[in-house]
Amino acid sequence: MGKTHNSEIGNWGEEIAAQFLQAQKAYTIVHRNLRLGRSEVDILCIDNQTLVFVEVKVRKNSQFGHPESFVDAKKAGYLHRAADLYLEQTGFSGFIRFDVVAITGSPKSYEILHLVDFF
Repeated sequence: MGKTHNSEIGNWGEEIAAQFLQAQKAYTIVHRNLRLGRSEVDILCIDNQTLVFVEVKVRKNSQFGHPESFVDAKKAGYLHRAADLYLEQTGFSGFIRFDVVAITGSPKSYEILHLVDFF
């Protein structure tokens, strides 16, 4: 499985996650693939008045663990630093939250798990 295939799957997962958050959760997407310092935020959106930093994880199956289990402390640290930079750059002073959208499957058949306030 090469890098191109992985990035295609990642792009597909982020698109599915963004559609899900908009259509099913009525979130407003602010940015996708937002680079802040050394970190990238997959999706930045608003849920009511809360700014939500979303990490999207895609796995073909759960043979090696569920997608959300791949969001570790290191990744959480990167996202927290990205959030700090974003708040510093924009002056946003409201509530923030970190969610994970875990997708298991492929474009033909998949399941979405939305984990609110994951870390």
